[in-house]
Amino acid sequence: MRKNIIAGNWKMNSSSEEGRSLVKGVLDGIHELKKTTVIFSPPFLYLKEIKDVINNRENVSISAQNMSQQENGAFTGEVSHSMLKDIGCDYVILGHSERRQYYGETNEIVNEKVLKALANNIKPILCVGETFEEYEAGKTLSVIKEQVTKGLNSVSEGDMSSVVLAYEPVWAIGTGKTSTPENADNVHGEIRKIVESLYNSSVSNSLQILYGGSVKASNSESLLAMENIDGALVGGASLKVDEFVGIIKSSEQ
Repeated sequence: MRKNIIAGNWKMNSSSEEGRSLVKGVLDGIHELKKTTVIFSPPFLYLKEIKDVINNRENVSISAQNMSQQENGAFTGEVSHSMLKDIGCDYVILGHSERRQYYGETNEIVNEKVLKALANNIKPILCVGETFEEYEAGKTLSVIKEQVTKGLNSVSEGDMSSVVLAYEPVWAIGTGKTSTPENADNVHGEIRKIVESLYNSSVSNSLQILYGGSVKASNSESLLAMENIDGALVGGASLKVDEFVGIIKSSEQ
């Protein structure tokens, strides 16, 4: 049985004090996690202090929001895998639509980062998703297939146990629009078929696939009840204690 993941992507939000207060509030609001791994993804600056606040709480981890594909060197403003490992970072979000849209990250660049993360024992959360124009044109599955196939290029079958996928329709991120649970589940099911064609049914059946796009406490239960949805990559709602706790509790049901 696949375990759920509820990951909170803070994006470029919060202060040091706000971040610590948020995490303490969330941890106080949840009890023993039996079905779920909870991940906090603050800005780079706060990763270490959020790690300290978590203080080895079982089934709770931190994730970076991005990572360089370079080892080290003259890459101003970048953060390497070794820096993330040095502060105890377990996961990294890669290929988020905002990185693709605003910073020109191609499928090939995302793939380089995925391979670099895996080679250094950091679990990538690989994001895929179509724009509104692509959705309207009926191109959802072709876009997803290309992003998944190119994003996983040269990833070994053995390394797939460390990969998490996140389906985030771009038109639903921060817009208040959410794909229906049934439609989201259908896309997740198609992603499993794509992964099965690349590897085998064992890999596709064990793969954790998260849904992202205006997830909140009021819709999380219906989304997480779907067969192929194994958690959520949460944006704005992850910055509110009650909302994020509500999503986590719905994952534990």
